[in-house]
Amino acid sequence: MKKGNSRKSVAFSSNSILSVRLPMWRSKLVVFLLFMAFVALAARAFWIQGPGNAFYQKQGESRYQRTVELPATRGKILDRNGLVLATSLPVRAIWALPEDVPDDLGADKLTQLGQLLDMSTTDLRKKLSEDKNFVYVKRQVPLEVAAKVAALDIPGVYQRNEYKRFYPEGEVTAHLIGFTNVEDEGQEGVELSNQKILEGMPGIRHVIKDRMGHVVEDLDEQVVPHDGQDVRLSIDSKIQYIAWSNLKAAIEKFKAKAGAAMVVDVRTGEVLALVNFPTYNPNDRSHLTGEQLRNRILTDVFEPGSIMKPFTVSLALDLHRVSPTTLVDTGPGHFTLDGATITDDAAFGVLTVGGVIQKSSNIGATKIAMTLRPEEMWDMYTSIGLGQAPKVGFPGAAAGRLRPWKSWRRIEQATMSYGYGLSVSLFQLARAYTAIAHDGQLLPVTIFRHPGDDQPVAGTQVFSPTTAREVRTMLESVVSTQGTSPAAAVPGYRVGGKSGTAYKHEAHGYNKSKYRASFVGMAPMPNPRIVVAVSLDEPTAGSHFGGAVSGPVFSAIAGDTLRSLNVPPDMPVKQLVVSDDTARETPSNPPASGAAVAASDKRAVAAANTAANVTKKPAATARRLTVAENARNSPGVVR
Repeated sequence: MKKGNSRKSVAFSSNSILSVRLPMWRSKLVVFLLFMAFVALAARAFWIQGPGNAFYQKQGESRYQRTVELPATRGKILDRNGLVLATSLPVRAIWALPEDVPDDLGADKLTQLGQLLDMSTTDLRKKLSEDKNFVYVKRQVPLEVAAKVAALDIPGVYQRNEYKRFYPEGEVTAHLIGFTNVEDEGQEGVELSNQKILEGMPGIRHVIKDRMGHVVEDLDEQVVPHDGQDVRLSIDSKIQYIAWSNLKAAIEKFKAKAGAAMVVDVRTGEVLALVNFPTYNPNDRSHLTGEQLRNRILTDVFEPGSIMKPFTVSLALDLHRVSPTTLVDTGPGHFTLDGATITDDAAFGVLTVGGVIQKSSNIGATKIAMTLRPEEMWDMYTSIGLGQAPKVGFPGAAAGRLRPWKSWRRIEQATMSYGYGLSVSLFQLARAYTAIAHDGQLLPVTIFRHPGDDQPVAGTQVFSPTTAREVRTMLESVVSTQGTSPAAAVPGYRVGGKSGTAYKHEAHGYNKSKYRASFVGMAPMPNPRIVVAVSLDEPTAGSHFGGAVSGPVFSAIAGDTLRSLNVPPDMPVKQLVVSDDTARETPSNPPASGAAVAASDKRAVAAANTAANVTKKPAATARRLTVAENARNSPGVVR
């Protein structure tokens, strides 16, 4: 009889068909493994709910939590009276997740989207099929257009808020204000120079988004945005438009290549207007060129011509080398110095120092300059701001050209006395003339306005008050019918100024067919409130002389500005009306001829030798002085 199987087993079913018998040790192993699996699951659950909770929470949040930037509103740019010159408008950015945009997107929806965004279907399809996780479809979309885009309900196409700059004054203030790029960052003008003040500080907002990018929950964490600060300028929008419209009219009338004009308040040094032409519309820069961008008042430098003569005279008066009644013999209208010939437009004979300014005599300015040492002239030029970039807080301001005095030859000193051999910007010229207008004090000219700026400011004393007043009297004679710029007279107001007509210097020397016509003046006399500087580049129609081209622009701007500032007229209007038929124009003179610089301009009409402040022959009692005696010069005849 056989013994039965003594090995222990476990049956898992009483049904003989389903019965599965396992050895005892295997069943224990199965139970143990099941127990260990349970322990592992419990441990894992404990880890997830306990120490590992933060990790997995972070992983989950990384998939659905997003940080949304809360844009700060860029600060506004205002004129002196609070009129808005630049502001930010809310717009939308249209963006997409190309992988979420259906491949079979209907052509009709694509066409509608393209029409709304002003994009071709080809360009639109190319953007939406880019191999990127994110792509901007169109930036700075108006809200009404964005609403229509949203109504199309295209999967994968989303929107976000942003801002776009708007410039209410358009091209009138373009060079001053500048503009921003699509990221709302300043690129030109005040927008660039004051970027840190205007931009503000964006905030952040933490949210939970679903797969479609929709916000489903706001989290508690949030940083509030801080809007940018407003910037207030010294510009008066009304005067800005006066200057711009008159400059534009002159550019068109004389078919000039370009032009610029500037108005400065003599009491405070504030710029009331600053305009350039050609200009551009900062709200539509689709056809913008580099020529349009140039802020010529600050960036363009040129030889100013006879506009510099009043400074030569001011220095000589201040150092007592001459007096207003000193007689200067300009001879037959030509004068030779170191082999170079300096000419006048007519044989003026003997002129007073005031007559030298009134008739714009190159020879007279030269002989007065020869009473001065080169270092004295150089010190004077630097003291009025020449040869150094204006500290105006504006990008691109040019320093101009002023060579060290030690390298000057006598002929160079002579030509500098009437505005050749040095270069300046119109901004520098306008500021320099504040020294004459403000009793010898050079003002700190600014384009920004700050609290308390209505109060008069003190400048740097560069000439004595007496000298400044004497030169103002001479400048007033320039706009008389005996002067070189009668067209600059302002009906109802006493004004004064000086014209300048200079040949343009090119690679091969002076081009005698291209001119820079300028005029800088002040009003009303004898105590000016404003300085107005005007310059036209390459006038080609009609006259090209500073008094005839820029003088009338000065007249129009100065007159309207004084009325805008409520400055009452100080003389009968009929006394200052000058008809076009009788107005005589005398241009500033060109550089000296010979080895150094070239010969004189032609005047429109030769100035009358019998005019005021002109003497054909000095009185017998008048002292005759030579250039060699300049150190002891006093009222008499400079020969």
